[in-house]
Amino acid sequence: MEHYYLVMLAFLGVIAIIDLFVGVSNDASNFLQSALGCRIASFRTTMWVAAAGVLLGSTFSSGMMEIARSGVFNPQMFTFAEIMVIFFAVMVADIILLDTFNSLGLPTSTTVSIVFELLGSAIAAAAMKLLSEGASLAEVAEYINSSKALTIISGILISVVVAFVAGTVVQYVARLIFSFRWEGAYRKVGAVYAGLAITSIIYFLVMKGAKGASFMRPEWIEWIDANTQVILISLFVGLSVFFQICISFFKANVFKVIILAGTFSLAFAFAGNDLVNFVGVPLAALDSWEAWKASGIEDEAFMMGGLLEPSTAPTIFLLLSGLVMVLTLWFSKKAHRVIQTSINLASQASEQEQFGASLPGRLIVRGSMTAGRIINQIMPGAVKRGLESRFEPLPSNPNEAPLPFDYVRASINLVVSAILIASATSLKLPLSTTYVTFMVAMGSSFADGAWDRETAVYRISGVLTVISGWFVTAFCASSLAALVAVLVFWGGEIMAVLLGVVSIGLLVRSNIKADAEDFTMVRRTSKTYNAQEIRAMINEKAPDNLRRTVEVVHEVLDGLLSDRERTLGAAKVSATELFDDLSAQRSVYYSMAMLSRSTGERDFDARYCYLRAFTSMREVGRTLQNLAKLSRDHVANRHRVYEGRLADDLKALLAMLDNISLNAEGKPDLKTLAKNAPKALEAIEDLHGDLLRSIPSEGLSVRGAELYLSFLLFARQLITYYQIVSMIEGRVAALCSEAEQATEKSAEPAQPQQPAAGQSA
Repeated sequence: MEHYYLVMLAFLGVIAIIDLFVGVSNDASNFLQSALGCRIASFRTTMWVAAAGVLLGSTFSSGMMEIARSGVFNPQMFTFAEIMVIFFAVMVADIILLDTFNSLGLPTSTTVSIVFELLGSAIAAAAMKLLSEGASLAEVAEYINSSKALTIISGILISVVVAFVAGTVVQYVARLIFSFRWEGAYRKVGAVYAGLAITSIIYFLVMKGAKGASFMRPEWIEWIDANTQVILISLFVGLSVFFQICISFFKANVFKVIILAGTFSLAFAFAGNDLVNFVGVPLAALDSWEAWKASGIEDEAFMMGGLLEPSTAPTIFLLLSGLVMVLTLWFSKKAHRVIQTSINLASQASEQEQFGASLPGRLIVRGSMTAGRIINQIMPGAVKRGLESRFEPLPSNPNEAPLPFDYVRASINLVVSAILIASATSLKLPLSTTYVTFMVAMGSSFADGAWDRETAVYRISGVLTVISGWFVTAFCASSLAALVAVLVFWGGEIMAVLLGVVSIGLLVRSNIKADAEDFTMVRRTSKTYNAQEIRAMINEKAPDNLRRTVEVVHEVLDGLLSDRERTLGAAKVSATELFDDLSAQRSVYYSMAMLSRSTGERDFDARYCYLRAFTSMREVGRTLQNLAKLSRDHVANRHRVYEGRLADDLKALLAMLDNISLNAEGKPDLKTLAKNAPKALEAIEDLHGDLLRSIPSEGLSVRGAELYLSFLLFARQLITYYQIVSMIEGRVAALCSEAEQATEKSAEPAQPQQPAAGQSA
């Protein structure tokens, strides 16, 4: 059995590394979204600062490791064999669960997942033990550390309210002081604000969090406790004076210092609080194995009361874990996509919203608007005008892409989040960094008026969606961990190996599949949307959209003719995904529209061509979505499907769409489609006439005839609209050619004038 446990330990070590990758991909938005959202520094600079915070903060997480050892269950009630199964189930469930959420681009809480996985697997292990002994399942409660687990869970839930209220109140006060035109107030109170922010960061991050550091000596901690007040006053005064000198004499932007220091501190706090979520369980398993190995007792007889004793994790393990987290920050594209989810929800700009509307969101907005009207009626006019002037946003600069939020809000997001998380770490409470940072960002955006009538319903619906995902995480985490534990208890070593291989296989497949389409933060901010870039975007997307459209309509017809409702349900989902993608591609135009027209009339015309092209493609997608729904309903209602000549004609129709949309190399090509369009439209007209003449002989019902006509109308629309896209493609190419000729002409040196005939040179 010793070799079995050694293999399990090795497996847990590998899983811990992968779990670090998956978990940091999920939590990167917590400490990167504010700095990247306000774009105060380059992407590379921000990443280096965050990486330094993560690496140093990992050494401060040693005191949190007790959560995995005894924070949720009572280890003295379990044997070594049972405790190893519990830890194994937690890690397998955790990596599958977090990777699933990351693949959907949703931030979730690694703290919630690890706590409920420990809870679910411990309950399952206790239940299996009691059943084998013939005892009552009511005794399961004795195996759970109820008071500590309740404290952790209630702390996580309360953090939602605390973080949102703190973000709202602090941001409201800060905006009253600075307003959106913060330059004037910045010169007067910017140094005091910076001194207070940096002092708060140092106090909560270093002085309060020092007790959990693996390298701190007791005498150092005693000295800090004895001189806390003197240190804080000295720091605040000294930093305020220093920053005032920087502002007055060097015209320095201290917001850059605050935001980068806040990014460092939040990354530091994240590593200190959340590292236990990733490596706490494997380290606890290692301690368990060492204690069992030294005891010489059988694995099913050795009780694990030793996990109740305080333990300090080796600094080398913490630093190596921090290094893995740093590498993940740089190379995980999933991390970049989750960052964008959080930035979109907090953004000041009213662009395409990432989440749809929901009934709770509408009800909350309607109630808030009613309350707002009542408050406006009773508020004195002078007070109302004064408040409105402080919250009046700056007009957008047509020469620059709009910032999701400004320096004031970015600094508040970072400082408030870091303070709350560091405070919880000093109390050895595994607060959810995702809860805190996300809700602080939502509260500050709410206070800033970012939730206007154009965006409020979508923002609130997005917040509710993400929060509900966290609660779903709790249920899924406990259930999945319990299931894994039961399977391992039942299947033994073979089942453990099988589950381990399956979990790693799923993770590898997920990351390889998502790698090509994941979001890249650097590339997103580099577009200028000139004519050449727009031509490249249309040339890349239009043939691909045509290919996907034809593939989906094939799915629809196959499901219809085979009378399979499930196939049509999947085709409807594919059609909806295609329409959503087309809508997202079209919405890029509104980012273009925010840029200056001074880049050239040709660029402006090219942007308008982009809108027309993707509007045409989106309309085809909308019709396809409706066709898929009609076909699914037709089969679901058990209406008669097409047979004989009608079925053959529809198959021939789709074969024709394939033929006219592919070039000689078998690739989708709009020019080929435009060339073959007239004959194809004539063939569709012939099918239309044949249908009307054959309705009596074929015995078609009204519903059957309407659905058949829908296929013909879709084919006609696809050909017509993609003809338009092909012409627009040619127009954009002409604009690019004109721009290139104009550039070449302006680059030619001026030719000297020739003397007139008979005139001396």
